[in-house]
Amino acid sequence: MSAPTPDLPELVLAGSVSKRADVLVIGVTSADGTPEILAGDAPIDEAVLGELLDSLVAVGAKGRGEELTRVPAPASLPVASVLAVGLGDADKIDAEQVRRSAGTAARALTGVETVATTLSAVDLGAAAEGFALGAYTYTEFRSEKSAPTKDAQPVARVELLVPSTRDRAAKAALSRSVAIAEAVATARNFVNTPPSHLFPAEFAERAKALGEAAGLKVEILDEKVLEKKGFGGIVGVGKGSSRPPRLVRLSYSSKKRKAPKVALVGKGITFDTGGISIKPAAGMEAMTSDMAGAAAVVAIVVLAAKLGVAADVTATVPMAENMPSSTAQRPGDVLTQYGGTTVEVINTDAEGRLILADAIVRACEDDPDYLIDTATLTGAQMVALGTRTPGVMGHDEFRDRVAALSQEVGENGWAMPFPKELRGDLESRVADLANVSPHRWGGMLTAGIFLKEFVAEGVQWAHIDVAGPAFNTGGPFGYVGKGGTGVPVRTMLAVIEDIAANG
Repeated sequence: MSAPTPDLPELVLAGSVSKRADVLVIGVTSADGTPEILAGDAPIDEAVLGELLDSLVAVGAKGRGEELTRVPAPASLPVASVLAVGLGDADKIDAEQVRRSAGTAARALTGVETVATTLSAVDLGAAAEGFALGAYTYTEFRSEKSAPTKDAQPVARVELLVPSTRDRAAKAALSRSVAIAEAVATARNFVNTPPSHLFPAEFAERAKALGEAAGLKVEILDEKVLEKKGFGGIVGVGKGSSRPPRLVRLSYSSKKRKAPKVALVGKGITFDTGGISIKPAAGMEAMTSDMAGAAAVVAIVVLAAKLGVAADVTATVPMAENMPSSTAQRPGDVLTQYGGTTVEVINTDAEGRLILADAIVRACEDDPDYLIDTATLTGAQMVALGTRTPGVMGHDEFRDRVAALSQEVGENGWAMPFPKELRGDLESRVADLANVSPHRWGGMLTAGIFLKEFVAEGVQWAHIDVAGPAFNTGGPFGYVGKGGTGVPVRTMLAVIEDIAANG
C-alpha cells in the first residue's frame, strides 16, 4: 500500500531562458497605476525588459495584484510569449504575494509544457511554492471521457531564473520549497480522495506507508484495541459505520539532545453525515473534507522528517466515519473518553471534538512541551471568520504565537478568546461534560473550551479550526484550486521550526 504521489511540475534552477521554454513569466508592480517590471537580479537583459515594459504599457497593464497580461515575446527571447503577473504595490510585496501571483500564473498556463520565470529573483522559495501549488491537479478518478486534454494539462516544468545555478543557498531554498509544496499537495490529495476510497482503515494504511517511507515510527490501533484501551470517543463516533475506526501514531525523532517535544493531533472523520443528528442533504458531499486536519498532521510530520527539524514530533491521528445506523450512538448517550472523563452526547454531529479529546489525552501521555491540534471543527468558524481565515484558540501566549506565525506564512490564522461564561454551558445533567452548549452562540469557542478540558497541565496548547480554509468550495484563487487546500500545513511547519529555534 502506498499513498498516491502528488502530481506537481518539475522545478529547476536556470541561469538563462532555455530554448525548451514556451512562456516567460515576469512580475510587474504598480506605482500610481503605472506598471514597472520587477526582475531583481534575474539574468534578463535590461534592454529586453524595457521593450517588454513598453508592450505592457501599450496594452494597458497596471500591475495590480495577480493581474495577468500576455504579450508576444521580443525576438531576442527564445519563448513565444511573455506573461506578466501583477505583484501590486511595490512597497507592499511580501512572500505571500509572490506565492499568490506565481500560483495565478501557473493556473493560467494550462497546455504549456515549460515556463521560465523571473519571480524567482523576487523570492525563490515563494515562487517555487506558488508555481507548484498553482499547477496542482487531482485527476485520479477521471477516465478518458473527462481527463484533461493536452491543451488543458498543467505546466510540467518551471525554470526558476537565478544568477547562478550553483549557488548553495538557492539550491537549499528550492529543495525546501519543493518539500513544502509536496507536503501541502499530499494533504490536498488526502482531502480530495472520495470517502468511497478513503475510509479509516485505508487512511491509516496510506499514512503508514508515508510514515515508513520517511523513516518514522508508526503505530496503528484498530477498533478492538481502541475499545480495549478505552478510547470511548473514537469508538463511539465510529459505531454507526460498517468501516471501523483507527488511531494512527507517527513519530519523528530529531535525535538531538534536549530537543523540544511537539505533539500534533488532527481530526480524521473520513465522512461526516452528522450521525443520528443528520446534516441537511444540500452540500453534504463537502464532508469528504472532514479529515483535513488529519491530512495536514500526517503531511507535516513527514515533512518534519524530510527537513530534519530540530524538534521531536509525534502525530496522534484519530480516524472514524460518522454514519447513522442501528448501531450508531444516539443523542443522550453517555460515553467515557480515554482517560476517564464522561461526556453526554447531546448532538452526534459534534463528533470531531469527541475523537480529538481521546487523541489529546493520549498525546499528552508523551509529556510534550507543546500540543497543536487542528480540525474542520465547527461551521461556526466560517460564521465568525469566513472561509479563508482559520480560528486559533488555546493558551493565550501560545495561541498568539501560532496566529502570528500563521499570518507570516500567508495562512492568516486569527486568535480567538475563551470567554469564561461559555464553560458553564457545557455542564451536563448526567455526565462530566456535554458535547455541545444549549445555544448557537460562540460555537467555535465552545468547541475549543471543550477540548481544553482534555489538555494536560503544563502542556502549551493551541487549536486551529480550519472548517472553511481547508476546503475551497468556491472558485480558484492564487495558488489554491477547488477542493482541498492543504491548510494549515505551512502554519504548523512555521510553528514547529520556531519552537525548534526558540523553545
